[in-house]
Amino acid sequence: MMTELKKEWYVVQTLTGQEQKAQRQIVAQARTTVGMCDYFDIPEEPVKGENLNDFNVVVPTEKVVEIKDGKKRVITRKLCPGYVLIRMSLYEDEARRTIRQDLWRFITSIPGVIGFLGGTSTKPRPISEQEADNLLRRVGASEPDKKPKLRVNFNIGETVRVTEGPFMNFNGTIQQIDPDSGRLQISVAIFGRSAPVTAEYWQVERITDHPEGV
Repeated sequence: MMTELKKEWYVVQTLTGQEQKAQRQIVAQARTTVGMCDYFDIPEEPVKGENLNDFNVVVPTEKVVEIKDGKKRVITRKLCPGYVLIRMSLYEDEARRTIRQDLWRFITSIPGVIGFLGGTSTKPRPISEQEADNLLRRVGASEPDKKPKLRVNFNIGETVRVTEGPFMNFNGTIQQIDPDSGRLQISVAIFGRSAPVTAEYWQVERITDHPEGV
């Protein structure tokens, strides 16, 4: 019975914008290289609709709600542009920290890969399980069944215009910001008097610049 290989998390640097391409190539080429999948958590056979992140070759991303020009849209944002997080058995002799040369050549020959982050050029250093878990929790929090985070840059005291709802086209001053609910409390002048109005982020647009963002 084959002893299970010890696997650790490493950060592999790629050209910016090449993260997903490198991820796909690592999985695809591991499957066509005899014995290579054993060094990773990559199954030898692909399955329909598979998520490559599940194989611990992770491009860390999160989904955020962006408000732009008064419109709301969900976008995917890379948490670590230019990096791929990989769990693998890079060292064949843990005591001497002797690198598996076939695995080293395999990773460094992937198109778009620059090298490893951490350690030295000949002895990469793994990150801790806690560091990996912290990052993976952020990735998991943006899965399809999770509520995307709100990405806004409104500020208390700035002036906005309401673009949706019964107070559409009214201008108001932001009095309160609630990031958890995605709502603003705005002071709007109605019949010469100030009245509080609650609106969601996407229902307003900025009409004055402000030096700082939330």
